[in-house]
Amino acid sequence: MRSHASYRNRGFSLIELLAVVVIIGIIAAIIVPRVSVSANAAKEKTQAHHIGHLNHLVEIYFTQQGSWPAALTDLDPQYLPEGVPTPPMGGSYTLDATTHRVGHTP
Repeated sequence: MRSHASYRNRGFSLIELLAVVVIIGIIAAIIVPRVSVSANAAKEKTQAHHIGHLNHLVEIYFTQQGSWPAALTDLDPQYLPEGVPTPPMGGSYTLDATTHRVGHTP
């Protein structure tokens, strides 16, 4: 027959489980804000990369065609076979007719 002492040592006490949950909560409170900030920073960097790449393609278009494109859709399909990329922060990319530079409108 088993004694009560050996039966009590088989599991975790409520205090031990509570301590583990508190530790996990503290770790989550530290990590989650950093991950969300990192995700926003990655989206901003991706958007800046898209704008730089599109500006480069506009200049290539001017060099090869001898005129500036009227819109970003003029770059399709030769320069952008997959189409104009979607901004990760929302909105759309636009081409300024005066400066011939690509910008972002929310």
